[in-house]
Amino acid sequence: MQWLTRFWVLRRICKFYRGFHPAPWHQHCQSLSGAGAPRWNDHTVPKEFNFASNVLDYWTQMEKEGKRGPSPALWWVNDEGDEVKWSFREVTDLSCRAANVFTQTCGLQPGDRLALILPRVPEWWLVTMGCMRTGIIFMPGTTQLTARDILYRLQMSKAKGIVTTDTLAPEVDSVASECPALKTKLLVSDHSREGWLDFRSLVNRKLLQLKTSDTMWCMADPGWILAILGCLFEPWTAGATVFIHRLPQFDPKVIVETLVKYPITQILAAPAVFRSILKQNFTRFPALEHCCTGGEALLPEEQEQWKRQTGLLLHEAYGQTETGITCGNFRGMKLKPGSLGKSIPPYDVQIIDEKGNILPPNTEGNIGIRIKPARPIGLFMCYEDNPEKTAGVECGDFYNSGDRATMDAEGYIWFMGRNDDVINASGYRIGPAEVENALAEHPAVAESAVVSSPDPIRVEVVKAFVVLTPNFLSCDKDQLTKELQQHVKSVTAPYKYPRKVEFVPELPKTVTGKIRRSELRRKEFAQK
Repeated sequence: MQWLTRFWVLRRICKFYRGFHPAPWHQHCQSLSGAGAPRWNDHTVPKEFNFASNVLDYWTQMEKEGKRGPSPALWWVNDEGDEVKWSFREVTDLSCRAANVFTQTCGLQPGDRLALILPRVPEWWLVTMGCMRTGIIFMPGTTQLTARDILYRLQMSKAKGIVTTDTLAPEVDSVASECPALKTKLLVSDHSREGWLDFRSLVNRKLLQLKTSDTMWCMADPGWILAILGCLFEPWTAGATVFIHRLPQFDPKVIVETLVKYPITQILAAPAVFRSILKQNFTRFPALEHCCTGGEALLPEEQEQWKRQTGLLLHEAYGQTETGITCGNFRGMKLKPGSLGKSIPPYDVQIIDEKGNILPPNTEGNIGIRIKPARPIGLFMCYEDNPEKTAGVECGDFYNSGDRATMDAEGYIWFMGRNDDVINASGYRIGPAEVENALAEHPAVAESAVVSSPDPIRVEVVKAFVVLTPNFLSCDKDQLTKELQQHVKSVTAPYKYPRKVEFVPELPKTVTGKIRRSELRRKEFAQK
């Protein structure tokens, strides 16, 4: 029981942070170290002390003020030649993120116990500092522990969480059912494991990975949440430069000229912006390193064309005004064209039914974000003065986004459309993006929008509004309609083909380039 006694002592030392002032305490410690200093038991010991905030953050402040040299706070190497160097400022930032993971994502509270079984990896320092910041009691253990050893420690301490590597994860899983208090399992590894949270991805949000040397241009209209994230929070959190072009009118030629003229390293814009750029004459942009898009479905063909023409991948992200960006294709992860990617910490994104039950892989349902036991930071609190609407989107332990999607076995999310965009034709549920993706493969289609249309027999059928490419403007429209219908049948499920096709000069769009399917759908049903 000696190990448990040590942790109770640690608990008394690491009382959770209540707004301590690091510099006075540090100076206070220095005053006790000189000649003739009073003995500790003769001096009034502070009632509360937190090593992370009173010591670590003190040196971070010294770095900021230029009062400490350039040597790192942590310097880690391995036999393969890899190195990690963190300044005190970086350790402070990363340990604060770890603290948020424990409290916001895992729902741990001050006084809860967390088993920590890691080898000499940098994450050990982040976990310990994160625990000290929050008042969580960490219990370090050697990686030589067996399943029986782990079981004893988890049961005796009633630990609510554990952090370990993929080597020991099977040992933990073999005894977890005998540990009713254990709620959270965090894995430090380059590989995922079912039932475990990826600690590294939770601490480092990988969507943009902005650096202080980056210049970020987010082209979203200031009236949308994407602008708040891409023009404010994300770049300035990273200390990057925010680039703004007034663009009083959307002009793809000006966008191309700007990307060539200025040292812009990252851009974030709706798919319509990238579509318009691809229609321009340009060579590769010299400074551009990373491209991210969101706001509507991105066609796999557009993703591939962008890669061919610029040499860069186009990373899709997903979110709502209520949520911010909740999932996306991280930098460095395997991309699956047409997928929204995976959930982004601190969000736990699942596909749920109408009662909030998690659905099995590849089953259509609603995109849900877990809000219990802890509501993730960044998710909206409520609809102001509208408790009924707020209650309407709370579905069991989840926030129901109202967007339809599936999730594959690897955790990639595949968007189908808004609940009211999904077409119910003869008992089949058809996402408009599926049909639009199929149509985009045909050389005659510049762009399309697919909606439901009333039908006396089937109640609803699929209708496609199609904008033609210049080479097909004068062709026989009846023959082309049959050709497009047959094309969709050949590349996707036959029941998804558009029974109605209307050729239009342009599609209705929002000011940010999103296709307004709802407007087309209203016109269809108004003619009923």
